[in-house]
Amino acid sequence: MSAPVLEGKASFALRGHNPDVLTCIANLSNDEVFTPPEFANRMLDTVAEAWADAHGGASIWQNSDVTFLDPFTKSGVFLREITRRLTEGLADAIPDLQERVDHILTRQVYGIGITQLTALLARRSVYCSKDATGEHSIAKSFDRDWGNIWFERTEHTWAGDRCAYCGASKTGYEREDALETHAYAFIHTKNPRALLATMFGADVHFDVIIGNPPYQLGETGGDSVGSFAMPIYQTFIEAAMQLEPRFLSMITPSRWFAGGRGLHDFRKRMLADRRLRVLVDYPESREVFDGVDIAGGVSYFLWDSQTQGACAVSTVSGGVRGPAVSRLLDEYDILIRSNDAVSILHRVLGEPASSEFASLAEKVAPIQPFSLRTNFRGAVEAEGLSDPVLVYQNGGTGWIERQAIPRNTQWVDQWKVIVSGAVPAGGRPDKDGQLYGIIGVRVLPPGTACTETYLVADRFETEEGARRFATYLRTKFVRFLVSVRTNTHHLHNERFAFVPDLPMDRVWTDEDLYARYGLSDAEIAHVESSMRAVEPSDA
Repeated sequence: MSAPVLEGKASFALRGHNPDVLTCIANLSNDEVFTPPEFANRMLDTVAEAWADAHGGASIWQNSDVTFLDPFTKSGVFLREITRRLTEGLADAIPDLQERVDHILTRQVYGIGITQLTALLARRSVYCSKDATGEHSIAKSFDRDWGNIWFERTEHTWAGDRCAYCGASKTGYEREDALETHAYAFIHTKNPRALLATMFGADVHFDVIIGNPPYQLGETGGDSVGSFAMPIYQTFIEAAMQLEPRFLSMITPSRWFAGGRGLHDFRKRMLADRRLRVLVDYPESREVFDGVDIAGGVSYFLWDSQTQGACAVSTVSGGVRGPAVSRLLDEYDILIRSNDAVSILHRVLGEPASSEFASLAEKVAPIQPFSLRTNFRGAVEAEGLSDPVLVYQNGGTGWIERQAIPRNTQWVDQWKVIVSGAVPAGGRPDKDGQLYGIIGVRVLPPGTACTETYLVADRFETEEGARRFATYLRTKFVRFLVSVRTNTHHLHNERFAFVPDLPMDRVWTDEDLYARYGLSDAEIAHVESSMRAVEPSDA
């Protein structure tokens, strides 16, 4: 296994003829992923730039007093790369290589393992030995085998059926002694500062906290996996902020921008926090983690405890990082991840957003409009049913007795416009870099219903009104406004919050809508290039 080694000169680097094992190590799961060294270094560059800005151009890597903590280390890549940079940067201040390495590893670089295995792996990456006091360890001043990379098994604290700290299910996470509990010590305390004092000493304050926390409860326990799994990364962020570092930088799923189970309060606090200085967004997670598909993409942020102001937001797509735009993140109830979309929203909603804006979200029905689940399968024929209703279901249609429909039976006799309740590619651009926003726009006549596979976008007394509305929903303009709030597979009525509720006394075209809201040529080009055209037959 390749790792930092002492050479006989003032250097601290990987042996040139060995591949870096941390570039190819397998991920634990989609929830606990190893950070590639290249990406870890991008984050460290961001920290270094912010430090230099705050300290008159001084290099953080030439400062022998700065302390770093990765409170959920897995491969040890952040600690290893920090150590490498400090070893090079402090060469003049501490000329003796062994003295320099000992100083860095014992007084500047700290970590907390998330499991026994990852703690050993991190020690191997940083110390070249799983035992910091061992024969092959490059650190020669430790008197404890774990060095400064701590791990001890932590147990959940059950309050009924859930852990009082992380919300883990008691059924799913009660484990035999030999198995990992996945009770992460850093977030299983009300006082992270006191906890770290017991680990590393009461006099240690961390200037920089950086890392890639576990994302959710699910694959390692009893909670369901996927969109209904319980996110946990926000708990790590909040605990880290309690330590009051100068800088905090973490990788997270980007779902918190606009959705995510239990993330409403966290999102509100983050968007209002003027200490967020940098946000770099990757809509496609595979651009960061090869082979790992995280719905909604991933991002990393830099939080600076000593600044107040706007945040520099940029997006990376196809390996190209777009220009950073300085923005206040709480202009809307969600984070608008596209810088190009902000000016369009200003035109549609007003700047600031007008309280008189009428949103289509008020008309779109919640999920399960008729309380018929996705797995519902109606009768093949209406024959034998006393009052049959045709149900649009997953993969086709079926029949049901009107009285068997659990709710909203009054809608059956209205014209309805429905849309698919899911978005292709999880709301991400397709292979051509375009979005759908909405698919499956259908006009249903009276005598019909649908399962939760679809959303009922609105209801009408006339066919003409329904067909005009369906045409409106198929415009690129409307589907773009929906896509701005969509970063996962599922559509909900709140995804339509930026769509104007216009009168259907005419047939709306994109050209009409662009003119109505005064979009510039550049804004029109952005909408047109972002959205894939759809036809009435698209399902």
